[in-house]
Amino acid sequence: MKFSLSLLFFVFSLPLLAQNSSANRMALSPLSLYGNEWNDAKYAQCNTAAKVDYLTSDEKRTIYILNLLRYNPSLFVKTVLAKYPSLSGKGYLTDDTYYYQSLIKTLGKLEPLTMLYPDKKCFESAKCHATSSGLIGYVGHERKTNACKTLKSYNGECCDYGNEDPLDIVLALLIDEGIPNLGHRNVFLTNYTKLGVSIQPHKKYGTNAVFDFSF
Repeated sequence: MKFSLSLLFFVFSLPLLAQNSSANRMALSPLSLYGNEWNDAKYAQCNTAAKVDYLTSDEKRTIYILNLLRYNPSLFVKTVLAKYPSLSGKGYLTDDTYYYQSLIKTLGKLEPLTMLYPDKKCFESAKCHATSSGLIGYVGHERKTNACKTLKSYNGECCDYGNEDPLDIVLALLIDEGIPNLGHRNVFLTNYTKLGVSIQPHKKYGTNAVFDFSF
């Protein structure tokens, strides 16, 4: 699942303007392109990983996006999902409902969920699995090394393959195309409080992301 957005930036030579532009970009929500509502100050609390030093910028961004949709599921439907009706794909969840359509219905009536906070144990578990799986091109949840078996720490786990952009990763697991029991979606929308995310190279799919959740 790939999304592309073409943006045009004008570069000014004045240092002050450049500094202001940089500061504004840093202050924007990762969903600001889909609706200015996401820039409301109340959503700043969703950026729980902002000061965590062991996560990459994309991993922090992924947690931020996941918290935003959990904080306001209906706004996520009206802004982000509304932009991508093509995400319905070709697979039906039921006789008359696409996976994408079922996600709209689910989020449209979902109450706000608990905030997710980065957890070092969950991160180490996720990173070990994402790294070792990536090296051999493995797909699945089984830990393949003793080190990863030792570090394994989660109550719920989701793995995505082939997506690099944080929003693409989140959307792929939420829509859960081809997964009749919607296992990934259900994990994403459970009242967990702790999360470790690791995005690593993958031998077969280019990229893999592992989410390890805990209470």
